[in-house]
Amino acid sequence: MSFIEYSNLIQDGDVAIVHLGHNSVTAVKVQHGAQTQTRFGVIRHSTDLIGQRYGSKVTCSKGGWVHVLHPTPELWTVALPHRTQILYTTDIAMVTMMLELKPGSVVCESGTGSGSLSHAILRTIAPTGHLHTVEFHQQRAEKVVEEFKEHRVDHLVTVRNQDVCKDGFGVTGVADAVFLDIPSPWEAVGHAKAAMKKHGGRLCSFSPCIEQVQRTCQALTERGFEEVRTLEVLLRVHNVRPVTLQLPDFGPDSFSSSSQATEEAPPSAALNPASLKIKTTTPPREMPGHTGYLTFATKPRT
Repeated sequence: MSFIEYSNLIQDGDVAIVHLGHNSVTAVKVQHGAQTQTRFGVIRHSTDLIGQRYGSKVTCSKGGWVHVLHPTPELWTVALPHRTQILYTTDIAMVTMMLELKPGSVVCESGTGSGSLSHAILRTIAPTGHLHTVEFHQQRAEKVVEEFKEHRVDHLVTVRNQDVCKDGFGVTGVADAVFLDIPSPWEAVGHAKAAMKKHGGRLCSFSPCIEQVQRTCQALTERGFEEVRTLEVLLRVHNVRPVTLQLPDFGPDSFSSSSQATEEAPPSAALNPASLKIKTTTPPREMPGHTGYLTFATKPRT
């Protein structure tokens, strides 16, 4: 099992995603002899998981069932233990696209946090790219190192426990892209520029408050960055569902006589007008709003 390579069978030591329902997934470390409790009953790893194909439907001890899925960055984002506020798929998709990431890219990131974005970056830059990620909090840095090893992507990432605003990323002139998710990103802009390659590159800063964005944009301009722009991504999901529509009654056919229409019309026609069942989309009553501002900039070639 690896987050960047697909495996067919569940093996001892894998991290599997147990799909309990539409909005309920959990990550499970598969171990011989272990058990996992769910609301549908017990999952016994030795008999129910190990050796089964990913995507299998597993019956629990109470008769309920779950699906066991191969881990992906998207599933990890909704299943991971939150050590910090994380980025979700909507913003992650915009970040990876606007930073122009691809296999072989070298990326600098701060802070690592819970590793939600980190896993998406690693899947995008594999198999020859590298991620240099910086986390200020020592325990969070140690935990994410363990997770990268468990997920078998540790060969693609270097984790540093340091203050990026004071000590930088620990590398110079290597990064194709830089991502900042820290309280004062304007203090790290100089280190970000130093970490980027001479031929230029892209930078993204995620901030929840517009005051942070203003100071970051000013720092980017002072450091010579170009194409500075800020945006926020708002997702509106439409639900697809069947609806029944009553067809309007326009009266008798104008081309037929009134007597003929009266004879042919069934007695219940007036009481039960015709209806049509179709599938349509309906917008949500409430839409999730602001998550954060994404500020992008380009380092010019030097």
